[in-house]
Amino acid sequence: MSERRLLLKIDSFILSYCCLMYFTNYLDRSNVNNAYVSGMKQDLNMQGNEFNIINTMFTCGYIIGMIPNNLMLQLVPPRIWFPLMQIVWGVLTFCTSAVQDVQQLYAIRFLQGVAESSTFVGTHYILGSWYKPGELGKRSGIFTSSGLAGTLSSLLLRVIYSLIYISFIIDGVITLPIALYGFLVFPDVPATTRAFYLTEEERLLSYDRLKLDHDITRRPLSWTLIKRVLTRWRWYGCSLLFAISGETESFGSNNLMGQWLSAVGGYAVEQVDYYPSGVTAFGIASTLVCATWTDHTRARWPVLVYMCVCCTTACQSASSCGVAPPGLKFFAYYIAGAAYSGQATTFAWANQICADDDQERAIVLASMK
Repeated sequence: MSERRLLLKIDSFILSYCCLMYFTNYLDRSNVNNAYVSGMKQDLNMQGNEFNIINTMFTCGYIIGMIPNNLMLQLVPPRIWFPLMQIVWGVLTFCTSAVQDVQQLYAIRFLQGVAESSTFVGTHYILGSWYKPGELGKRSGIFTSSGLAGTLSSLLLRVIYSLIYISFIIDGVITLPIALYGFLVFPDVPATTRAFYLTEEERLLSYDRLKLDHDITRRPLSWTLIKRVLTRWRWYGCSLLFAISGETESFGSNNLMGQWLSAVGGYAVEQVDYYPSGVTAFGIASTLVCATWTDHTRARWPVLVYMCVCCTTACQSASSCGVAPPGLKFFAYYIAGAAYSGQATTFAWANQICADDDQERAIVLASMK
């Protein structure tokens, strides 16, 4: 009974903050994609592959920031670091609404990538610090789905606001109070938590219930960490696993369906914005079902088979662009949303694999995304 009460409390505060944080994180990303197909391309006189460069700059910042951000969680309390990074990208989101040329957008997106890289891998590190293997899948699925929900919500902003850049201002306004909420309620990790809503008994229980399966001792960082990471298979294997799995997400994350609708013509701006939401909806459903199923079965690999079948079918259908009817292409893009289901499953799997070394787990998780 006491363990159930503890889970209820940490679910309420960890998941609520992390999901809200990731929601605003994904809201920002999808706003850029939506703005591009809704008029930003013309406003900034974007030519050629400049939109791809924008995404590349964000990705470069994201890659550079992942490992340092997860290592900072070893040095700075997460209740400080997470909100601090959220404030940084919130301010940068405000700046996006005032850009005058694409070069300014390049710089902003790079810096946003550095700040936003703290959220996804950092939250999975925190989830692995608080939950047992049989509890991780569902929580990872809920967290991942909250980011996808940010994509859908960005479409609602387009319904309410006709000006392209207003959505960036709204995103920034939403982000800042959520950061304050994190400062106030986030519980850090079991070994260091001083959360006001946990009793002393619950603090001890959060530590004791994991110590048989997890390395939850907080140790200073040292150069031996590099040796441990590089001389074991886990960094290589887990990074390769998600590199392959995550690459399939380009169907949704780069809004390929929206770009296709714009290219073929005949669709209103609203339709170009709204129709791709089916990809996200299918991704959310797949993520929640698959992640919950893996907690019950303790088998993670069948989810990858499911992804493979859906994405192969989607590619086969979408590749016949010259002859396939529009309905088949819609079907192809929508079932490709199954690619999102790999996020929760592979990160829960990596948390489970690396549970015996807390610092290595932080590096492995950061390297996967």
